[in-house]
Amino acid sequence: MTSKSDIRKQVLARRDALDAAERLALSARITARLLGLDAYRAARCVMAYMSFGGEFDTSQFVAQVHASGRRLALPRVDGASRAIRIHEVRDLQRELAAGVWGIREPRVDLCPEVPASEVGLVLVPGVAFTRRGERLGYGGGYYDGFIRGLGSPRPALVAAAFSLQILPELPVSGRDQKVDCLVTEDAEYKLEPDQL
Repeated sequence: MTSKSDIRKQVLARRDALDAAERLALSARITARLLGLDAYRAARCVMAYMSFGGEFDTSQFVAQVHASGRRLALPRVDGASRAIRIHEVRDLQRELAAGVWGIREPRVDLCPEVPASEVGLVLVPGVAFTRRGERLGYGGGYYDGFIRGLGSPRPALVAAAFSLQILPELPVSGRDQKVDCLVTEDAEYKLEPDQL
């Protein structure tokens, strides 16, 4: 099987080859599917993330969560502990700043931390996925560690990706954490269909 590093390079090259208009159109279709999930409708607090580079553009989803009256939470990387912290964001223009990799994150001085137990749905980023919920991240292990640390009951873990990011198999280990549901522009793959 191909190495994780090689898979990342191949999938990122394909993903980054999408032109801006196509990426936005596909992202709009993904957003519509996300908003239709039962897990989204049931969640009072949704943890999303601010996309960067060629990722699925989360801006439409984040705006919809914010406009719906649900609590919007976004991750912040704590560089010292190499952990993800969850913060509630109420003002997307004022309360975000460039974080560790230049990705917009909540400002600690303006955004209160949110206990994971209050989050009903977590939007999980990644480079590649399988229909079985296996996920290949960017290589830092931040989300794998974050997911392992979630208590019980755990929020719904939902990944959103372009269909070109779906592979038949991935080299995974016991440390790699799965998602409960994967949403693309064309389909939803649910591992726990009764909950999502």
